[in-house]
Formats: sequence, C-alpha cells, structure tokens
Amino acid sequence: MSSRVNLEAIAYETMERYGFNPFYPATVIRETDSIEKDEREYNTNSPGIKDLRRLMWSSIDNYDSMDLDQIEYCERGENGEINVKVAIADVDIFVHKNSETDRFAAFNGTSVYTGVKTFPMLPDRLSKGISSLLPDDWHSAIVIEYAVLLDGSVRYGELYRALVANSAKLIYEEVGDWLEGTGPAPGNFAEIPGLAKQVKLQYEAAKRLKEFRRRSGSLELETPEAEVVMNGNQVAEIVEQKQNSARNLIEEFMVAANKTITAFLEKAGIPMIHRIVRTPKHWDGIVFTAMELGEKLPSEPDGKALSKFLIRQRESDPDRFPDLSLTIVKLMGAGEYVAFRPGKEPVGHFALAVKDYTHGTAPNRRYVDLVIQRLVKSVLDGRKSPYKYRELDELSDWLSERDQMAKKAERFMLKAAAGVLLQKSVGRIFDAMVTGASQKGTYVRILDPPVEGKVVQGGEKLYVGEKVQVRLLSTSPEKGYIDFEYIGGRR
Repeated sequence: MSSRVNLEAIAYETMERYGFNPFYPATVIRETDSIEKDEREYNTNSPGIKDLRRLMWSSIDNYDSMDLDQIEYCERGENGEINVKVAIADVDIFVHKNSETDRFAAFNGTSVYTGVKTFPMLPDRLSKGISSLLPDDWHSAIVIEYAVLLDGSVRYGELYRALVANSAKLIYEEVGDWLEGTGPAPGNFAEIPGLAKQVKLQYEAAKRLKEFRRRSGSLELETPEAEVVMNGNQVAEIVEQKQNSARNLIEEFMVAANKTITAFLEKAGIPMIHRIVRTPKHWDGIVFTAMELGEKLPSEPDGKALSKFLIRQRESDPDRFPDLSLTIVKLMGAGEYVAFRPGKEPVGHFALAVKDYTHGTAPNRRYVDLVIQRLVKSVLDGRKSPYKYRELDELSDWLSERDQMAKKAERFMLKAAAGVLLQKSVGRIFDAMVTGASQKGTYVRILDPPVEGKVVQGGEKLYVGEKVQVRLLSTSPEKGYIDFEYIGGRR
C-alpha cells in the first residue's frame, strides 16, 4: 500500500463533495453536551408507560455497531401465533424538533458509512450513548406490537411508550452461523439462560414472515455489499458482507414493524412519509436478462412472476445469484421517499410487494425515522401532528436526495479503498459483470475484491448483466477511479 494516500482525508473531502457536513457545529456539541443522561421523558412512575424491563430483549447487529435503534422480543400466543415486540429508541426525547441538533441531522439526513470512517447523523454522545439501546441500562422506547400467524401473515397490534432493557448485544455473523448449524452458540447464550430459546422463537417467526412475503411476490434478492476492513489507517482487505439467517431475521422483523407503524398512522388519519420503489421503468431490461438465462417473463411488470424467476435462479445457480440480484436492482431503480395522505392510493414498494410502507425503525441513523417517530408520538399523546403535509413533501424530496448522495459517497470511498488495495494488481485480468451501460460509460464489478470500476477501453456494446473479462489499467484512490480494459467474454 502507498503510505502517501490519506484515506481519512479523502473521506472528509468526499462528504463535502456530495453535500454533507462532516463536522458538528459548536452549537450542536454544546447542546448535546448539556443533555443529562437521566433527563428522560419516561420514568417508573409515569402514567401510561409500560415497564417491560423484565422481558428478555436482545439486539442483533454488526460487531462494531454501537448506535442501536431497536431490540426485539417474542412470545407464543394462541392458535400457534407468535407475538412480536420491537422496541425503538425514543430519540426524540433528546433531539427536539428545530433544535440545533435536529437541524444538523435534517441537513445530513442520514449516517454515512464510508468504511474508512463513519459519519453519524447524531453525535456519538447520543447515537452511541444515551439514545442507543445498549445493554447495562434501561431506556425509553416506542414499542411496536404485531402477531405473526401460522401462515406468516401479520395482525397489527398496538404502539405505546415503554421502559426497556437490552439483555444482550448479539452479532449477525455469530447468530447466523449458529442458526444455520455452521458455528457454535454465541457466548451470551451460556451467560443468559433462555436467550437461545428466545432467538430460536424469533427465527421461527421470521421464517413465517419471509415465506408469506415470498408467496405475495416479494423479490428474493441477494445484493452483494462490500465492507472495507481497516488495520489502523491501512486497508487490510475488502470483504463481501454475506446475507445470513440473522440478517434475514432482523430484516423481516423491521419490514413487519414498519408496516405496523404505517397502519397505525393511517388509522389516525394523519399525513406521513412512505418509502417506495416504483414499478420498474426498465422492465424490458429485466425481461431481456431473464431471456438470456432461458426464461420468459411477461411483457408488462409482474412482481410475482419476477419473484418466482428469482427463486428458481437462486436454487439452480446460487453462486451467480448475487450477480443476477445486482443486475435486477440496477434495472429496477432506486427507492425514494414520498409524502402520503391517508385515503389516497399508495405507490407501494415493488421489491417488498407491499403497498403501505415507511422507515421508522432507525431514528439514530436516518432522519426520516425520527420524523415518523414524532408523528407516532403525536398520535399517542392526542396532539396535533408536528408536521404539515407541505413540510413532509419537502422533507421527502430532500431525504430521497440525501439517501442517494450517501450511497454515492459510500461507493466512492469503496473505490478509493479498493484503489489503494489494487495498486499492485495493475495489468491483472479479472472476471467481471457489467453493472452499467449508458452514454455515461460502461461499468463492471469484479469479484475479488468486490468493487466496481469503469471500462475505459473497448466494451462499447456491452449490456447490463453480461459476464466479461477485463484488465486493470490503473487506479486513482484520490479520484475514486478504477479503470479497466475490456478483454472479452468470460471463459
């Protein structure tokens, strides 16, 4: 590695290039420093607050995550149902609307995870401290209840304030390996009697949820996500973050929780923000991709047909399925936020096969979730909504743009880190998949390290999803460039 490349400096420059403020203003630091840990809205004597600290709550997240937004608990109910409770950190207690910290969070809109350095939406004292659902303390939370029926459908339940305490901070990889029978039980299981049984029950509920969504036409996608592993200020490696049973568990629980939030707000009749993925504009490209694999899809967008196609491909060719997933995601288009008035026809989320969906389970990390939390609390308190429809509409546009810019910043930094790692591999030939082909250029993704670059020589008539071979010509970490020459089709 070249010691002259300062990736952390590049990360700060990248944040500013994509319109983020990487530095907390002094007013925000003073404001957050003045918050006392025990200045909490809830206490053991507050009326209407449920004390659920005795329950065996747990969280599952990345090994280094400290900004914990949610914890989960399940218990068996009648007729084979599994009753689920998801507790969401009440961040609004500490971050009041229009405060200095709130305005900063609204401007950035989201935490940005560059791999080299994380830029939290909220200062560490909040997001990794007093507003995080870490173990060893009690916390104020909004609890979302729903029941998972035997067929995997969901019966929406209550939302309410509660006191909670996280029993164990579990790790995706450890829990996933244990659930799949490829690794030992996490150490927390031996220390906390009954925790293993609790996680098994959560997994049972998640499998029901997943199967129901699959039958409804939810897309079975497995998009590869690369993660930069740093050793001090040097790039040690870039690894592909694998989807596993633990990640699926949390994904299913959060989808159901967000649908429950949406139903709650719709019943209250107040405007909100929906998370949507529109019907694919490039459906013809998806049809062509299926045809290349010997399958036929309808000429008009059909989520169930696409879902069945993806399931068959995953079963028949699991090694190449992540590449296919990436192709489909590129052709479907990005998710976005839109303001929504109850009673109107929702746009829906094509990939999840749901009509009414929002983001409300990560208020430490995404500003839209903090907005949704404030809407929920206004209903619980019988107060007027803190946001007018026009304000939600403006926020939706802004936060959609922030979401896309965050992804671009993260991709840029992945290329910067990969550019450092690949400096000694110039001239090497790689197997790759075409991930973009337009007037702006042709882009490919190599497998090791899993990163995207531009084809600057040859390859003018390539199409998205095509398997090719490319030669690495050069890298520029400072510019985020990884340039390839097209060699030919993959052998």
